[in-house]
Amino acid sequence: MKGISILGATGSIGLSTLSVLEQHPGKFQLIALTADKNVEKLHELCLTWHPKYAVMADKKSADKLRDLLSNYDTDIEVLGGQDGLVTVASLPETDYVMAAIVGAAGLIPTLAAARAGKRVLLANKESLVMSGQLFMDAIHENGAELLPIDSEHNAIFQCMPTNLDKNLNNMGITKILITASGGPFRCTPIQELSAVTPEQACNHPNWDMGKKISVDSATMMNKGLEIIEACWLFNAEPEQIQVVIHPQSVIHSMVEYEDGSILAQLGNPDMRTPIAHALAWPERIPSGVRSLDLFDIARLDFEEADLQRFPCLNLAADAMRAGGTSTTILNAANEVAVFQFLQGSIKFTDISRIVEMTLTHIQPAIADSIECVLDADMSARRHSEQLARELAA
Repeated sequence: MKGISILGATGSIGLSTLSVLEQHPGKFQLIALTADKNVEKLHELCLTWHPKYAVMADKKSADKLRDLLSNYDTDIEVLGGQDGLVTVASLPETDYVMAAIVGAAGLIPTLAAARAGKRVLLANKESLVMSGQLFMDAIHENGAELLPIDSEHNAIFQCMPTNLDKNLNNMGITKILITASGGPFRCTPIQELSAVTPEQACNHPNWDMGKKISVDSATMMNKGLEIIEACWLFNAEPEQIQVVIHPQSVIHSMVEYEDGSILAQLGNPDMRTPIAHALAWPERIPSGVRSLDLFDIARLDFEEADLQRFPCLNLAADAMRAGGTSTTILNAANEVAVFQFLQGSIKFTDISRIVEMTLTHIQPAIADSIECVLDADMSARRHSEQLARELAA
């Protein structure tokens, strides 16, 4: 039986993970559940799942959860803050860590899991976007396993040879094709994008996701971040990766080989599929997802990505080429801009403007330590916040 800690248990990935675990009570033992500040939801999950540990992102929330659980006969240990997250990601009894904390907040505990030699089920793409080389070094140096949970990267992983040597040319691979739904504004006239609302941006046509990732899908920054993530996961260059608009979200990604073959992974748009794959790899277990009915789908459409409509794609690829802390700066600026947009402070089209201006203003450094990465993150956030205030004025 494998012990698992779920970082970000109250989010969509965390809840989907619990849905898969529920189907396999004899295979996995739940060691820890963590949440940001949703005390009520984590309290509910604790009463249902009885983990050994429960962690809130701050001490005040942890105290509140501890008080709620004191009314029940339970020995769940409640921890708070980043130290608590690092602890449950590194516990000896934890074999697998589901890294599903959204944004930069997930970096330190996910890195701790890598350093502790765990199987890291990576749903937090920011860990690679912010500190790719440091993170991959931690995986290799500590005998950890890294399995991607993003549906696109999990699909790519499934379409590659089992004996990955991390050299695309040696495996006969010529291109990685990352599919994208195009989000809610794929057909919206470009001149109307500045007027879209947060509610419209969060109304994804195919996936049920949190607000931040929904906005990233609308700007297609999520695909930009996935380009960066794929470069680190599969030792690829940005030029070897192509984003393909596929509105049905049935093909989750593809791999092209030098003999002309293109292998694709298909399935219904449900995150339980990649979660079950990573939990059981190299075996397969039921995920609870219904089989894909090809006759119901009937057709598959593909389009080139419009870089004028989606400037974040180029911004991300350019940041990856620039190297160093450029991708850290990109990620921080985007997080700030998306937050400001969701608050109603800036326009939708201001998101890419803030990211571009921040990348232009801040000189990237060599990303040779976590302190350097965090310094770049902080500097980018400060500058992006100032830009957002100026645009909102």
